[in-house]
Amino acid sequence: MEGMTVKDLVTASHGTLLWGSGDKAVTGIAIDSREVKDGDLFVPLVGEHTDAHKYIEEVLKKGARAVLTSRPLEPSWTLASDDKAIIQVENTQNALQAIGSYYRKRLTLPLVGVTGSVGKTTTREMIGAALSAKYQVYKTPKNHNSQVGVPMTLTEIGKEAEAGVIELGMSEPGELTVIAKIAAVHMAVITNIGVAHIEQLGSQENILREKLTIQDGLQPGGTLFLNGDDPLLKNVTAKEGIHTVYYGTGENCQYRAEDIRLENGYPRFTAVCGHRRIEAALQVPGNHQILNAMAALAVADHMDVPLEEAARQLELFDGVKNRQQIYHLPNQVVMIDDTYNASPVSVEGAIDILASRQKAGRRIAVLADMKELGALAGRYHRQVGEYLGRRQVDMLITYGQLAKEIQAGALASNPDLKTLWFSIDQKEELKQRLVAELHPKDCILLKGSNSMKLGEAAEYVRQHYH
Repeated sequence: MEGMTVKDLVTASHGTLLWGSGDKAVTGIAIDSREVKDGDLFVPLVGEHTDAHKYIEEVLKKGARAVLTSRPLEPSWTLASDDKAIIQVENTQNALQAIGSYYRKRLTLPLVGVTGSVGKTTTREMIGAALSAKYQVYKTPKNHNSQVGVPMTLTEIGKEAEAGVIELGMSEPGELTVIAKIAAVHMAVITNIGVAHIEQLGSQENILREKLTIQDGLQPGGTLFLNGDDPLLKNVTAKEGIHTVYYGTGENCQYRAEDIRLENGYPRFTAVCGHRRIEAALQVPGNHQILNAMAALAVADHMDVPLEEAARQLELFDGVKNRQQIYHLPNQVVMIDDTYNASPVSVEGAIDILASRQKAGRRIAVLADMKELGALAGRYHRQVGEYLGRRQVDMLITYGQLAKEIQAGALASNPDLKTLWFSIDQKEELKQRLVAELHPKDCILLKGSNSMKLGEAAEYVRQHYH
């Protein structure tokens, strides 16, 4: 956070300075007391199970320059504060959002917002890679895409950045509108409409309606980039004053991929943009990555990046941690770590990657529960299993109660498939079985929702081999 003082924070948050000087500079924002650095503003959030106001005295002693509070001033805070600032606000989360919006208005660089049910992070990273052919690019760190993460992300954009790519998430009705208005992007990308968060939103149509609220913050004259292959997006038109651009593989797309092929699981294709044809190759596996790449090329073209140079930058992109990262282990064992998150569409895409692997011994899928799928969760898990049973997969290992339905669906499609199931309290047994099961030249895929912590099993396998 550059050029912000305590006085600016008071103005931005509509707060009252209870203690300290307004002239001091504030250099960052922290919501976790363990991560507070010298010069930071600490924002104590109030959740269902904890109230971070209890850490105010601690962070002031630790080096925080200022704190927000929605509680009355406590004498111990002033004793710990010396020349620190204490700002009273009505609601700390709302104040954080107001600070993010205030800082956003100071920024002059073009911003791209990315949302969608699946592929937000990879698409964000690909857009950043394509834009890096011409610009110094700032991208959302980690998964800071929420009502709390987005305002913090905006305040971290420094003066050296020439373009920004911001991920905008959503898990409940109305959330994306709040985030979109704070981010106020110039261009917005919607990757697809799946069933992630259908438990909270009820239907894909509701998810579509919510995703389209990214336009609520889109600047006048901006551009909405839509996946023209998605059944629910291909007939959508942006609201008045916003340009609509489609990307994908169909004739309805201004930016489309042709001559698609996989070489040992890695996509090769021709990007067609008007009369221009650009050969492209990716270092991330799976055909679904082509759509992410086409979104990146479409955005890059609209920001005057030479497409050939953007495509070369995409060829250098090798993925995001725990998202289809491929590890070549000793004994020619290959591990596909895709443990960050899971939905039916993304799991089926990961299964396709596993099945497409050439020169593999056995193809082993390790699949855990997919969360937030609501009343139809059992059906979605079973359908994923049925899909796997029809693919070239030699063994299925499932983990978690819902994943039992994956096993059942797989056996319904392929009764001869070798399967194993582990309960949620058998994580250690699962880890040990994985390393015992792997033979030379095997390829193993690990995929599940982040809350299942299947990444720990992936790391266990990696450490065993190294």
